[in-house]
Amino acid sequence: MCDHDPMQCIIPPHMLKVLQMRGDAKVAKMATDMLAQNAKVRDARQEFMSTRMVPDGSTPESAFLTPALAETCETAVCKREIYDGQEKAGLPGKLARKEGDGETSDPTVNEAYDGAGAVFDLYAKEFGRNSLDGNGMKLVATVHHRRKYNNAFWNGEQMAYGDGDGVIFVKFTELSVIAHEMSHGVVQFSGGLRYTGQSGALNESFADCFGAMIQQYRLGQESCEGDWLIGKGILGPDIRGVALRSMKAPGTAYSDATLGQDPQPYHMDFYVDTTDDNGGVHINSGIPNHAFYLYCQYLGGNSWQKAGQVWYQALQRLNNPLATFHDWAAQTVDAALRLYGVGALEVNLLRRSWKLVGISI
Repeated sequence: MCDHDPMQCIIPPHMLKVLQMRGDAKVAKMATDMLAQNAKVRDARQEFMSTRMVPDGSTPESAFLTPALAETCETAVCKREIYDGQEKAGLPGKLARKEGDGETSDPTVNEAYDGAGAVFDLYAKEFGRNSLDGNGMKLVATVHHRRKYNNAFWNGEQMAYGDGDGVIFVKFTELSVIAHEMSHGVVQFSGGLRYTGQSGALNESFADCFGAMIQQYRLGQESCEGDWLIGKGILGPDIRGVALRSMKAPGTAYSDATLGQDPQPYHMDFYVDTTDDNGGVHINSGIPNHAFYLYCQYLGGNSWQKAGQVWYQALQRLNNPLATFHDWAAQTVDAALRLYGVGALEVNLLRRSWKLVGISI
Protein backbone atom coordinates (compact mmCIF):
# COMPACT_ATOMS: atom_id res chain seq x y z
CA MET A 1 0.00 0.00 0.00
CA CYS A 2 2.61 2.51 -1.11
CA ASP A 3 0.80 4.13 -3.98
CA HIS A 4 1.33 7.73 -5.04
CA ASP A 5 -1.79 9.28 -3.60
CA PRO A 6 -3.81 6.86 -1.48
CA MET A 7 -6.90 7.96 0.36
CA GLN A 8 -6.02 9.73 3.57
CA CYS A 9 -7.93 8.22 6.50
CA ILE A 10 -7.78 9.16 10.15
CA ILE A 11 -7.58 5.49 11.22
CA PRO A 12 -4.29 4.17 9.85
CA PRO A 13 -3.86 0.72 8.28
CA HIS A 14 -1.38 -0.36 10.95
CA MET A 15 -4.13 0.06 13.55
CA LEU A 16 -6.60 -1.90 11.45
CA LYS A 17 -4.07 -4.73 11.04
CA VAL A 18 -3.66 -4.91 14.81
CA LEU A 19 -7.45 -5.18 15.09
CA GLN A 20 -7.37 -8.01 12.54
CA MET A 21 -4.94 -9.94 14.72
CA ARG A 22 -6.18 -9.08 18.22
CA GLY A 23 -9.89 -8.52 17.83
CA ASP A 24 -12.63 -11.08 18.15
CA ALA A 25 -14.19 -12.50 14.98
CA LYS A 26 -16.53 -9.53 14.55
CA VAL A 27 -13.80 -6.92 15.07
CA ALA A 28 -11.36 -8.81 12.81
CA LYS A 29 -13.93 -8.91 10.02
CA MET A 30 -14.61 -5.19 10.43
CA ALA A 31 -10.90 -4.43 10.12
CA THR A 32 -10.53 -6.66 7.07
CA ASP A 33 -13.52 -5.02 5.39
CA MET A 34 -12.15 -1.56 6.22
CA LEU A 35 -8.77 -2.32 4.68
CA ALA A 36 -10.45 -3.56 1.50
CA GLN A 37 -12.75 -0.53 1.33
CA ASN A 38 -9.85 1.85 1.88
CA ALA A 39 -8.06 0.29 -1.09
CA LYS A 40 -11.11 0.90 -3.32
CA VAL A 41 -11.44 4.54 -2.31
CA ARG A 42 -7.67 4.96 -2.66
CA ASP A 43 -7.87 3.81 -6.27
CA ALA A 44 -10.77 6.19 -6.97
CA ARG A 45 -8.80 9.06 -5.47
CA GLN A 46 -5.78 8.23 -7.63
CA GLU A 47 -7.98 8.39 -10.72
CA PHE A 48 -9.40 11.74 -9.58
CA MET A 49 -5.96 13.18 -8.93
CA SER A 50 -4.63 12.03 -12.30
CA THR A 51 -7.18 14.28 -14.03
CA ARG A 52 -5.87 17.28 -12.05
CA MET A 53 -2.20 16.80 -12.98
CA VAL A 54 -0.26 18.59 -15.68
CA PRO A 55 1.96 16.42 -17.96
CA ASP A 56 4.97 16.43 -15.60
CA GLY A 57 2.81 14.97 -12.80
CA SER A 58 2.55 18.09 -10.67
CA THR A 59 -0.46 20.10 -9.58
CA PRO A 60 -1.36 23.04 -11.88
CA GLU A 61 -0.03 26.40 -10.71
CA SER A 62 -3.59 27.71 -10.55
CA ALA A 63 -4.06 25.54 -7.46
CA PHE A 64 -1.45 27.50 -5.49
CA LEU A 65 -1.99 30.55 -3.34
CA THR A 66 0.75 33.15 -3.18
CA PRO A 67 2.23 32.89 0.34
CA ALA A 68 1.29 35.68 2.71
CA LEU A 69 2.20 36.24 6.32
CA ALA A 70 -0.85 36.73 8.55
CA GLU A 71 -2.80 38.61 5.88
CA THR A 72 -6.56 38.13 5.91
CA CYS A 73 -7.96 36.88 2.62
CA GLU A 74 -10.60 39.58 2.25
CA THR A 75 -12.28 37.94 -0.76
CA ALA A 76 -12.63 34.53 0.89
CA VAL A 77 -16.23 33.36 1.20
CA CYS A 78 -16.96 30.08 2.96
CA LYS A 79 -19.19 27.73 0.94
CA ARG A 80 -20.21 24.62 2.86
CA GLU A 81 -22.44 21.71 1.91
CA ILE A 82 -23.06 18.94 4.42
CA TYR A 83 -24.75 15.76 3.22
CA ASP A 84 -26.41 12.89 5.05
CA GLY A 85 -24.99 9.64 3.72
CA GLN A 86 -27.88 7.73 5.33
CA GLU A 87 -25.47 4.88 6.18
CA LYS A 88 -24.93 4.16 2.48
CA ALA A 89 -21.71 3.90 0.48
CA GLY A 90 -22.52 6.46 -2.22
CA LEU A 91 -21.19 10.00 -2.00
CA PRO A 92 -22.20 12.67 -1.31
CA GLY A 93 -25.74 11.62 -0.26
CA LYS A 94 -28.73 13.83 0.62
CA LEU A 95 -28.08 17.54 1.21
CA ALA A 96 -28.72 18.27 4.90
CA ARG A 97 -27.31 21.77 5.41
CA LYS A 98 -25.76 24.35 3.11
CA GLU A 99 -23.98 27.64 3.70
CA GLY A 100 -26.14 30.09 5.63
CA ASP A 101 -28.71 27.53 6.80
CA GLY A 102 -29.55 27.35 10.47
CA GLU A 103 -28.80 24.39 12.70
CA THR A 104 -30.52 21.10 11.95
CA SER A 105 -31.88 18.58 14.43
CA ASP A 106 -28.91 16.32 13.64
CA PRO A 107 -25.92 17.25 15.84
CA THR A 108 -23.50 15.35 13.58
CA VAL A 109 -24.49 17.52 10.60
CA ASN A 110 -23.96 20.62 12.73
CA GLU A 111 -20.57 19.42 13.97
CA ALA A 112 -19.37 18.83 10.40
CA TYR A 113 -20.69 22.25 9.33
CA ASP A 114 -19.10 24.11 12.26
CA GLY A 115 -15.85 22.19 11.93
CA ALA A 116 -15.51 23.04 8.25
CA GLY A 117 -16.12 26.67 9.14
CA ALA A 118 -13.37 26.59 11.78
CA VAL A 119 -10.91 25.17 9.25
CA PHE A 120 -11.87 27.78 6.65
CA ASP A 121 -11.56 30.63 9.18
CA LEU A 122 -8.05 29.75 10.33
CA TYR A 123 -6.64 29.41 6.82
CA ALA A 124 -8.38 32.57 5.57
CA LYS A 125 -7.84 34.86 8.55
CA GLU A 126 -4.38 33.77 9.66
CA PHE A 127 -2.77 32.51 6.45
CA GLY A 128 -4.56 34.43 3.72
CA ARG A 129 -5.73 31.24 2.02
CA ASN A 130 -9.10 31.12 0.27
CA SER A 131 -10.35 27.62 1.13
CA LEU A 132 -8.39 24.38 0.77
CA ASP A 133 -7.27 24.97 -2.80
CA GLY A 134 -6.61 28.69 -2.37
CA ASN A 135 -9.26 29.47 -4.98
CA GLY A 136 -12.51 29.34 -3.02
CA MET A 137 -13.17 25.62 -3.21
CA LYS A 138 -16.57 24.49 -1.94
CA LEU A 139 -16.28 22.51 1.32
CA VAL A 140 -18.29 19.32 0.89
CA ALA A 141 -18.71 16.70 3.58
CA THR A 142 -20.83 13.61 4.13
CA VAL A 143 -21.82 12.40 7.59
CA HIS A 144 -23.32 9.01 8.48
CA HIS A 145 -21.16 7.46 5.76
CA ARG A 146 -21.86 3.70 5.67
CA ARG A 147 -23.23 1.77 8.61
CA LYS A 148 -21.09 1.81 11.77
CA TYR A 149 -18.17 2.99 9.67
CA ASN A 150 -14.97 3.26 11.72
CA ASN A 151 -13.16 6.00 9.83
CA ALA A 152 -13.13 9.48 8.34
CA PHE A 153 -11.35 10.43 5.15
CA TRP A 154 -10.51 13.07 2.55
CA ASN A 155 -10.86 11.55 -0.93
CA GLY A 156 -9.38 14.39 -2.96
CA GLU A 157 -12.55 16.42 -3.31
CA GLN A 158 -14.68 15.95 -0.19
CA MET A 159 -14.78 14.72 3.39
CA ALA A 160 -16.65 11.66 4.66
CA TYR A 161 -17.30 10.78 8.30
CA GLY A 162 -18.44 7.49 9.80
CA ASP A 163 -20.41 7.16 13.01
CA GLY A 164 -18.16 4.47 14.47
CA ASP A 165 -19.37 1.14 15.81
CA GLY A 166 -19.73 2.47 19.35
CA VAL A 167 -17.28 -0.15 20.63
CA ILE A 168 -13.84 0.50 19.14
CA PHE A 169 -14.61 4.00 17.88
CA VAL A 170 -17.39 6.55 18.22
CA LYS A 171 -18.40 9.25 15.74
CA PHE A 172 -15.64 10.98 13.84
CA THR A 173 -16.86 14.60 13.71
CA GLU A 174 -14.40 15.73 16.38
CA LEU A 175 -12.72 19.01 15.42
CA SER A 176 -9.10 17.83 15.33
CA VAL A 177 -10.18 14.97 13.05
CA ILE A 178 -12.09 17.33 10.75
CA ALA A 179 -9.18 19.78 10.66
CA HIS A 180 -6.60 17.04 10.12
CA GLU A 181 -8.41 15.49 7.18
CA MET A 182 -9.26 18.80 5.52
CA SER A 183 -5.64 19.91 5.89
CA HIS A 184 -4.69 16.99 3.67
CA GLY A 185 -6.52 19.00 1.02
CA VAL A 186 -4.26 21.99 1.69
CA VAL A 187 -1.20 19.77 1.21
CA GLN A 188 -2.73 18.34 -1.98
CA PHE A 189 -3.25 21.78 -3.50
CA SER A 190 0.12 23.13 -2.32
CA GLY A 191 2.29 20.85 -4.39
CA GLY A 192 1.65 17.67 -2.44
CA LEU A 193 3.89 15.35 -0.44
CA ARG A 194 4.03 11.83 -1.83
CA TYR A 195 2.20 9.53 0.55
CA THR A 196 4.98 7.07 1.33
CA GLY A 197 7.94 6.95 3.70
CA GLN A 198 9.20 10.22 5.14
CA SER A 199 7.34 12.46 2.67
CA GLY A 200 4.12 10.66 3.58
CA ALA A 201 4.88 11.08 7.28
CA LEU A 202 5.39 14.80 6.63
CA ASN A 203 2.00 14.88 4.86
CA GLU A 204 0.43 13.32 7.96
CA SER A 205 2.40 15.57 10.29
CA PHE A 206 1.33 18.79 8.55
CA ALA A 207 -2.29 17.64 8.89
CA ASP A 208 -1.75 16.86 12.58
CA CYS A 209 -0.04 20.20 13.24
CA PHE A 210 -2.90 22.13 11.70
CA GLY A 211 -5.48 19.83 13.28
CA ALA A 212 -4.13 20.72 16.72
CA MET A 213 -3.73 24.37 15.72
CA ILE A 214 -7.34 24.71 14.54
CA GLN A 215 -8.57 23.07 17.74
CA GLN A 216 -6.62 25.63 19.78
CA TYR A 217 -7.78 28.47 17.50
CA ARG A 218 -11.42 27.56 18.07
CA LEU A 219 -10.88 27.38 21.85
CA GLY A 220 -8.77 30.54 22.01
CA GLN A 221 -5.90 28.63 23.62
CA GLU A 222 -2.22 29.43 23.79
CA SER A 223 0.23 26.65 22.95
CA CYS A 224 0.82 25.84 26.60
CA GLU A 225 -2.93 25.36 27.16
CA GLY A 226 -3.60 22.93 24.30
CA ASP A 227 -3.76 19.17 24.87
CA TRP A 228 -1.99 18.46 21.52
CA LEU A 229 -4.12 15.36 20.97
CA ILE A 230 -5.42 14.23 17.59
CA GLY A 231 -8.70 12.32 17.70
CA LYS A 232 -9.44 12.94 21.35
CA GLY A 233 -12.77 11.40 22.27
CA ILE A 234 -13.21 9.10 19.26
CA LEU A 235 -11.96 5.96 21.03
CA GLY A 236 -14.72 3.67 22.24
CA PRO A 237 -15.82 3.56 25.89
CA ASP A 238 -13.85 0.40 26.73
CA ILE A 239 -10.63 1.33 24.93
CA ARG A 240 -7.68 2.35 27.12
CA GLY A 241 -6.40 5.56 25.64
CA VAL A 242 -7.06 9.26 25.21
CA ALA A 243 -6.67 9.79 21.45
CA LEU A 244 -5.20 8.44 18.23
CA ARG A 245 -1.98 10.44 18.58
CA SER A 246 -0.24 12.78 21.01
CA MET A 247 2.06 15.48 19.63
CA LYS A 248 3.21 16.35 23.15
CA ALA A 249 4.21 12.77 23.97
CA PRO A 250 4.22 10.53 20.88
CA GLY A 251 3.77 6.86 21.77
CA THR A 252 1.47 7.50 24.75
CA ALA A 253 -1.94 8.13 23.14
CA TYR A 254 -3.27 4.61 23.78
CA SER A 255 -2.25 1.28 25.27
CA ASP A 256 -4.98 -1.29 24.89
CA ALA A 257 -5.37 -5.06 24.71
CA THR A 258 -7.23 -4.75 21.40
CA LEU A 259 -5.59 -1.71 19.78
CA GLY A 260 -2.11 -2.48 21.07
CA GLN A 261 0.46 0.17 21.99
CA ASP A 262 0.72 3.55 20.26
CA PRO A 263 3.80 3.00 18.03
CA GLN A 264 4.78 6.62 17.39
CA PRO A 265 8.42 7.62 18.05
CA TYR A 266 9.42 11.08 19.28
CA HIS A 267 13.08 10.96 18.13
CA MET A 268 15.02 9.73 15.08
CA ASP A 269 16.78 7.18 17.30
CA PHE A 270 13.46 5.31 17.39
CA TYR A 271 12.48 5.76 13.72
CA VAL A 272 10.39 2.77 12.60
CA ASP A 273 11.65 1.22 9.35
CA THR A 274 8.60 -0.61 8.00
CA THR A 275 6.70 -1.36 4.80
CA ASP A 276 3.42 -1.26 6.72
CA ASP A 277 1.27 1.89 6.70
CA ASN A 278 2.82 3.15 3.43
CA GLY A 279 6.23 3.07 5.06
CA GLY A 280 5.04 4.18 8.49
CA VAL A 281 3.40 7.48 7.49
CA HIS A 282 1.12 7.56 10.56
CA ILE A 283 3.87 6.20 12.79
CA ASN A 284 7.00 8.24 12.05
CA SER A 285 4.96 11.44 11.78
CA GLY A 286 5.41 11.55 15.54
CA ILE A 287 8.95 12.91 15.02
CA PRO A 288 8.10 16.11 13.06
CA ASN A 289 4.95 16.41 15.17
CA HIS A 290 7.04 16.58 18.32
CA ALA A 291 9.43 19.10 16.75
CA PHE A 292 6.47 21.38 16.01
CA TYR A 293 5.12 20.95 19.54
CA LEU A 294 8.52 21.82 21.03
CA TYR A 295 8.86 24.87 18.79
CA CYS A 296 5.45 26.14 19.88
CA GLN A 297 6.35 25.66 23.54
CA TYR A 298 9.63 27.55 23.12
CA LEU A 299 7.91 30.44 21.34
CA GLY A 300 4.89 30.66 23.62
CA GLY A 301 1.73 32.49 22.62
CA ASN A 302 -0.58 31.09 19.96
CA SER A 303 0.62 28.27 17.73
CA TRP A 304 -0.67 29.93 14.56
CA GLN A 305 1.08 33.26 15.11
CA LYS A 306 4.70 32.25 14.53
CA ALA A 307 5.27 28.49 14.41
CA GLY A 308 2.21 27.98 12.22
CA GLN A 309 3.37 30.70 9.84
CA VAL A 310 6.75 29.00 9.48
CA TRP A 311 5.16 25.60 8.73
CA TYR A 312 2.67 27.07 6.27
CA GLN A 313 5.27 29.11 4.41
CA ALA A 314 7.59 26.10 4.26
CA LEU A 315 4.87 24.04 2.58
CA GLN A 316 4.18 26.73 -0.02
CA ARG A 317 7.87 26.89 -1.03
CA LEU A 318 8.82 23.23 -0.62
CA ASN A 319 8.50 22.11 -4.28
CA ASN A 320 9.71 18.61 -3.36
CA PRO A 321 7.04 15.88 -3.19
CA LEU A 322 9.63 13.35 -1.97
CA ALA A 323 11.01 15.51 0.85
CA THR A 324 12.79 13.77 3.72
CA PHE A 325 12.57 14.92 7.33
CA HIS A 326 15.90 16.69 6.90
CA ASP A 327 14.64 18.41 3.73
CA TRP A 328 11.54 19.60 5.57
CA ALA A 329 13.49 20.79 8.60
CA ALA A 330 15.79 22.78 6.33
CA GLN A 331 12.77 24.25 4.55
CA THR A 332 11.23 25.37 7.84
CA VAL A 333 14.51 27.02 8.86
CA ASP A 334 14.61 28.80 5.49
CA ALA A 335 11.02 29.97 6.06
CA ALA A 336 11.90 31.25 9.54
CA LEU A 337 14.90 33.12 8.14
CA ARG A 338 12.68 34.77 5.53
CA LEU A 339 10.08 35.72 8.10
CA TYR A 340 12.23 36.74 11.05
CA GLY A 341 15.79 37.32 9.79
CA VAL A 342 19.27 35.96 10.41
CA GLY A 343 20.09 35.60 14.10
CA ALA A 344 16.46 35.86 15.17
CA LEU A 345 15.40 34.00 18.29
CA GLU A 346 12.66 32.30 16.26
CA VAL A 347 15.31 30.74 14.00
CA ASN A 348 17.57 29.60 16.84
CA LEU A 349 14.68 28.03 18.74
CA LEU A 350 13.57 26.21 15.60
CA ARG A 351 17.03 24.68 15.11
CA ARG A 352 16.98 23.62 18.76
CA SER A 353 13.55 22.00 18.36
CA TRP A 354 14.72 19.93 15.39
CA LYS A 355 17.90 18.92 17.22
CA LEU A 356 15.87 17.65 20.14
CA VAL A 357 14.16 15.11 17.85
CA GLY A 358 17.46 14.07 16.30
CA ILE A 359 17.63 16.31 13.21
CA SER A 360 20.43 18.85 13.04
CA ILE A 361 20.12 21.82 10.64
